Amino acid sequence: MKVLALLGSTRENGNSEYLAKKIVKGTEHTLVKLSDLRIEHIVDQRHAEGGFSPVDDDYEQLVQHMLSHDVFLFATPLYWYGMSGPMKDFFDRWSQYLRDERFHLKEELARKKAYVVISGGSSAKVKGLPLVQQFQYIFDFVGMKFADYIIGSGVKPGEVKEDILALAKAEQWNGLFLK
Repeated sequence: MKVLALLGSTRENGNSEYLAKKIVKGTEHTLVKLSDLRIEHIVDQRHAEGGFSPVDDDYEQLVQHMLSHDVFLFATPLYWYGMSGPMKDFFDRWSQYLRDERFHLKEELARKKAYVVISGGSSAKVKGLPLVQQFQYIFDFVGMKFADYIIGSGVKPGEVKEDILALAKAEQWNGLFLK
């Protein structure tokens, strides 16, 4: 089982990254920090004659990663009660690539399994639930199986290490991914 871990934080060594790395430790995985890539914002051309214009950025390499992995691990901090900007840009570009006949992305995504890691501060385990629902809607749209989620508590880097429930679930996922 090949795991693609997509890190949405702009912070180095943040809490969502910590959990994601704990989950994939020792597994066959690729770790991608979305903020390290050049991903242009979507220009909505769904209804334009000729469709979307080509975009010169790093997104197509992400599509190749998506096609070559079985499981996706989406890790994002809870920013203003939603996903981070880099994670949102990543998903917005699906509007373009779901229409690109070279990839058959929707059919390919339907064969994948998704896990979500969210980390946040005050009452994150409640305030992060609408974001879990947003991920569910995204995965439903493409037919991808949403396997599970973790919402970890922590604001400053390393604070999530005190969230024993999130850490236990991360260990459990690691065991699943090692099989």
